[in-house]
Amino acid sequence: MKELMIKNMVCPRCILAVENVLKHLDIPFEQVALGKVRLRAELVEPKKDLLETDLLNLGFEVLKDKDFQKIEMIKNLFSELVQQEEIPAGFNISTYIKENIPEDYSGLSHLFSSIEGITMEKYFIRLKIEKVKEWLFYEELHLSEMAWKLDYSSVQHLSSQFKKLTGMTPTEYRKLVKKGGLGWKDFEDK
Repeated sequence: MKELMIKNMVCPRCILAVENVLKHLDIPFEQVALGKVRLRAELVEPKKDLLETDLLNLGFEVLKDKDFQKIEMIKNLFSELVQQEEIPAGFNISTYIKENIPEDYSGLSHLFSSIEGITMEKYFIRLKIEKVKEWLFYEELHLSEMAWKLDYSSVQHLSSQFKKLTGMTPTEYRKLVKKGGLGWKDFEDK
């Protein structure tokens, strides 16, 4: 059995897209998860090239370098956690990483920062703020509920991080998105 690490898989639709490519190429697989595919057998060269090309066309990339695989694993752990829409109270990034990746946390942290150009903490905050932007756009929750679900100590803490990343308050963001008729992903952060 062969396991592939795939970059840029961030949501359930990504899983479906990769499954469709595998089915289209008639590549037997056991499981597709965020950032990972478990194949039933080793891939032979022509199929491997076709798979890599088809995935690239969809914005994905098969990772071969072990360091890049580790980074993608960390990013996927964070994405899965934020998509669950409720981060456990008192969440600690280093503990979470240590529980899920049996390697030295400080080494992983340094590797992540050197490759991604930001710390794991800042990356995780960005994911949480993206979730807040989504909730604001769809008007699903009040700010107090968002703060609680994403393990912020207060609405003020959430609002200050939101403003730091986007340049506006959550309320200003909601008004601007609704007024402009744009989607929640149409505004770039600062």
